[in-house]
Amino acid sequence: MTVPMWTLLGFATWTLLLLISTVGVYRWIRILVLKNPIASFRSDQPEGEDWYRRGTRAHANCVENLPVFGAIVFVLTTIGVTGPAVDSLCIAVLIARICQSLVHVSHVQTDTFVAVRFSFFSVQLICFLALIVMAACHH
Repeated sequence: MTVPMWTLLGFATWTLLLLISTVGVYRWIRILVLKNPIASFRSDQPEGEDWYRRGTRAHANCVENLPVFGAIVFVLTTIGVTGPAVDSLCIAVLIARICQSLVHVSHVQTDTFVAVRFSFFSVQLICFLALIVMAACHH
């Protein structure tokens, strides 16, 4: 398996771990221990503690970006674009995604933390664009 494929798998794994450790824990405790009805968690309105809402949003951010990264890795793999630059950019995507999520979940979102979180997101966008250019320019 190539580094881009490993990082895509890592991104998917991180998305699941984030879901389990935030939204999952919050809901499971409320359902199994506090006996909340399973249907009591509505997706159309904000609810729960601040960290839970941040976890929900951080997970949604991962879900929104996973298909983009997946499409890029698919194209790179299909047309055979490889090398240290591709590997480094893919690793940077995964590291920046994990850091973005951790900043999102673990801190109240002040201007400073939002700026840090946005910086990690910007790293991902730059890497995505660089990988797209590499794929588009491949002969």
